[in-house]
Amino acid sequence: MAQWKVYLSGEIHSDWRQQIIEAAASQGLAVEFSGPVTDHSASDECGVRILGPEQSSFWTDQKGARLNAIRTRTLIGQADVVVVRFGGKYRQWNAAFDAGFAAALGKPLVVLHDDDIGHALKEVDAAALAVATEPRQVAEILQYVTAGELHRQD
Repeated sequence: MAQWKVYLSGEIHSDWRQQIIEAAASQGLAVEFSGPVTDHSASDECGVRILGPEQSSFWTDQKGARLNAIRTRTLIGQADVVVVRFGGKYRQWNAAFDAGFAAALGKPLVVLHDDDIGHALKEVDAAALAVATEPRQVAEILQYVTAGELHRQD
């Protein structure tokens, strides 16, 4: 069985990534996960900590965004499947950008969000091959597409 590469993008304030990774491991799936740097301060400060301080917050953000883009673009480009999680509490513009970038590259896209923000994400959902509301569903999608197996219903 071939190893699949799955990029997990989006919301960083809950354990949705860990739920998917643990479910995939328990199912014995041949899946390698990657994603953005989820340490918020490291992600925000990487540019100025590596390349030096800036007087303007705009350029501080630009340095960080550009360094983070090296990771994001590379790993999305290498991915077989891209999963993007939108949380309801914060606006994740970067997640929307990642979803669009993956769609532009022709990457299979799975979107994960609660039903109550579906209207705001209708265009993103339209670009996805699957829209899930729970991490468990994403794990089951991965089980089906990577191993050709359906989760047994109890």
